[in-house]
Amino acid sequence: MRVALLTEGARPHSRRGTGDWCDRLAEGLPEHGFERYLLAGPQAPGAAERPSPVWRGTYELAPWGRRPGGRAAGRLRRPSAPRRRRYAGAYEQLLRALVLPAERAGFGPGLYRLAALAREDGALPAFLASAHARRLLERTWRLPGADTSAGRPPVCDVLVAADLLEQCLRPLSAPWYGTGPGGLGAADLCHVVGGGPAALPALVARHLHGVPFVVTEHGPHLREQYLRHREAPYRWPVRALLLSFFRALTEETYRQAAILTPGSAHDQQWQRRCGADPARTRVVYEGTPAVDRPAAGPEPAAPTLVWAGALEPGRDPELALHAFARVRAELPGARLVVYGEETAPGHRTHCAALAERLGAAPAVDFAGRPGSLAEAWESGTVAVFSGRSQRSPRLLADAMLSGRAVVSTDVGVAREVVGPTGLLVPARDPRALAGACLALLRDEERRGRLGLAGRLRAQERFAVEPVIGAFREIYLELVSQYPAFPDGGGGGEGGPAPRPFARPAEYWLADGPRGAGQAFAPGGSADPGGPREPAGRRSAELAEAV
Repeated sequence: MRVALLTEGARPHSRRGTGDWCDRLAEGLPEHGFERYLLAGPQAPGAAERPSPVWRGTYELAPWGRRPGGRAAGRLRRPSAPRRRRYAGAYEQLLRALVLPAERAGFGPGLYRLAALAREDGALPAFLASAHARRLLERTWRLPGADTSAGRPPVCDVLVAADLLEQCLRPLSAPWYGTGPGGLGAADLCHVVGGGPAALPALVARHLHGVPFVVTEHGPHLREQYLRHREAPYRWPVRALLLSFFRALTEETYRQAAILTPGSAHDQQWQRRCGADPARTRVVYEGTPAVDRPAAGPEPAAPTLVWAGALEPGRDPELALHAFARVRAELPGARLVVYGEETAPGHRTHCAALAERLGAAPAVDFAGRPGSLAEAWESGTVAVFSGRSQRSPRLLADAMLSGRAVVSTDVGVAREVVGPTGLLVPARDPRALAGACLALLRDEERRGRLGLAGRLRAQERFAVEPVIGAFREIYLELVSQYPAFPDGGGGGEGGPAPRPFARPAEYWLADGPRGAGQAFAPGGSADPGGPREPAGRRSAELAEAV
């Protein structure tokens, strides 16, 4: 089947390793044809795109910054007066859904109306950049009862918010919604990785062509937006409007997705709070090739605690320092190695000063960024996690794969990932953290037993093969439940009625008479320009041959 994989990120590699995960998925399912649709920022100077043979096609759209091609708004194709009124009606419906609690149900209809208009004449970017759109935003923003009316957004806020909304809605005008080569309408299903704006093309394809889609989030996109906009350089009304947009987009995505695959049960709870249907949600852990990595070698001679992560308040390295001061009082030869770069300016200096005040500075080593995580875990006796939150299982799983015993605060995904193979303590409790570390440092047999159990648990949950197998089953399940559209027709507005079982069995055989390349021809035909043989006749011939 043809799978359209949609994600966003920065070139040459996608955000947070998403590109590597997508490559592993496509390599693990060679029986399907994957095409990548990437909302990509500008490529870094001197960076080279890494070629990947797993993609049958790659299509990119720049969602942020200057408009595609650098064209000024005045040179974009402008809609005619009647169509401008239709654009204005759809845009106003979407804006009212963002700021008026009683009209939030209008977000989806407004979004799909804008997408349909953009597909007809391609004038959506010009309209969103026009003074008419800005006036609509200003008037709607100040309506009585609007969430942002108390802020009385000034003109500067209107200009900033209008530009940010244009960037958020830019995927609606992407040239991806046809049924020819490169069109999402000819795909069998869409797979959205990461959520957020990457889900917009999948929503439009589902609305116009009835193409089902899967959403995989290794950390909910909406949660990341809430955290990121806490420090965003915009005034409160702009931040409120943007978060309202992402919240409405997330709710619509969860409502329309055929299946949601969060990366942990902790993320699944967040999705349910945003309206996800539990019956359509399945936890699929993020596989990592690190499961094949050998276990760490011999322990260091001195009892050593190793801490790794970003130096920021949320990771709470101060808790680890307070706990280590207590450990050192019991074991004078103990050491603490801190790996990581500061993401909060001045936080490393603050931690170094705290270690000095606690009298532990001579035994604390701020080692910076490690050459690899495997080297970091090997340098310690026990791996320590002291965060106030643990949103992603990746770092915990990597420490467990090293075979070192793990002590962690009981927050976020820690209990789900570590389970009974490590020690969990309350957050912000240096006495409990120090007691757990001392218990393991003094008991070599227990350390070894927990380290081995943790490694086996992480290998079972985070191996690549179970992830590939889970998505193989999900894809086949969706194809069996949704009708096929060999002519690109779906259940959207104005399209022909879907025809269940329209593709004969031999269509899916890559090594059949059509050949491997022709079996995945967009539109369901080996020769788009030639006559199409009736599906019923081909099916009858196949049955007769069998």
